[in-house]
Amino acid sequence: MLIRNCCSLIPVLTVAACFAVSATGAEPRAPQGVVPGIEKPLRISPRPENARNSEGDFIQLKDGRLLLIYTKFIGTSDHAPAELMSRHSTDGGKTWSKEDVPVLARKSGETNLMSVSLLRLQDDRIAMFYIQKYVGPPGTKYSQLNYILMRTSADEGKTWSEPTYVVPKDEPGYRVLNNDRVIQLKSGRLVVPLAVHYLPGWPGFRGSAAMVCYLSDDQGKTWRASSTLESKLLAQEPGVVELKDGELMMFARSNKSQLVSHSKDGGETWSPLQQSNMAQLTTSPASIERIPSTGDLLLVWNNGDDPLASAKPVGRRPFTVAISRDEGSTWQRVQNIGTDPQGWYCYTAIEFADDHVVLGHCEYPGLNSLQITRFPVNWLYESSEAAE
Repeated sequence: MLIRNCCSLIPVLTVAACFAVSATGAEPRAPQGVVPGIEKPLRISPRPENARNSEGDFIQLKDGRLLLIYTKFIGTSDHAPAELMSRHSTDGGKTWSKEDVPVLARKSGETNLMSVSLLRLQDDRIAMFYIQKYVGPPGTKYSQLNYILMRTSADEGKTWSEPTYVVPKDEPGYRVLNNDRVIQLKSGRLVVPLAVHYLPGWPGFRGSAAMVCYLSDDQGKTWRASSTLESKLLAQEPGVVELKDGELMMFARSNKSQLVSHSKDGGETWSPLQQSNMAQLTTSPASIERIPSTGDLLLVWNNGDDPLASAKPVGRRPFTVAISRDEGSTWQRVQNIGTDPQGWYCYTAIEFADDHVVLGHCEYPGLNSLQITRFPVNWLYESSEAAE
């Protein structure tokens, strides 16, 4: 896959109501391959006239609620009509509201809206980044172009500003921004990592993308591009994490492992992309964020060193977590949190709430359901099955 107002009080779902229901009305399918200690409080499954729900992100509101904004599709294609919807939790992700609340609807001429990143800015507003796709003009060598947009909310997601163009409107192309990818550095700089797959004048879509970060030092009012990073290896769907010494680490989807690059100047320039120690047999994105309570990095990905990675049927599995105490140089406490034989675990958003890790991701069927997974932070460190 290549991309790939909120918050009235609503009754919440119990854990028992999280089973998947297909768009055809088939019997619910409970989550499979759930490891002990892991909770599955919500699955937003395909429904009639809503064949896919995916690519979301979380933000903690000032009143303690957890807000989820995700993409609700009509069809299953990345280019199918889609809009942004929300759910919320009042108990740290243990239970969730039952009904979709519209956040942002498509307008005339827009193909879809998808791939949300939510971020609490240092000036206390909430920023929402997302992709808006549209059909390119005659002569375009790829079916879709898109804008990378930012909106802000000063009232905790009740209303949103008009959009700011991260990439200038007059610089068309097809760029991928994954969900839960935008970060704000300690310096206040905003970093938006993008994979550029098509620009006017190119003969067509490039499977291996050019990586670029868009940077803002004024809370998103103005933006500029970093240097562009290309690789002879397959490179897609980048993410960025800030290390303790201020260096940035980029990680990107590839077909043998995640690729990595580093920046010593806040994302202005980058070292060449190289294979990493994050083995991965299937091309699928990873997610990395810092655990607030311990300071370690948390990696969520499809572990290519696990026997399930090559077992039939092959999907995007297993669903694995690991921690790094040395800023990504090595990974320890490697543990599977999902082993469904039909699992497609990917496009993961990470949130930390009430001493728990809360994940929002695809799982089953395929990329078409948004699954919430939850477990205590201590589980990462205390599980007897973890490998050092």
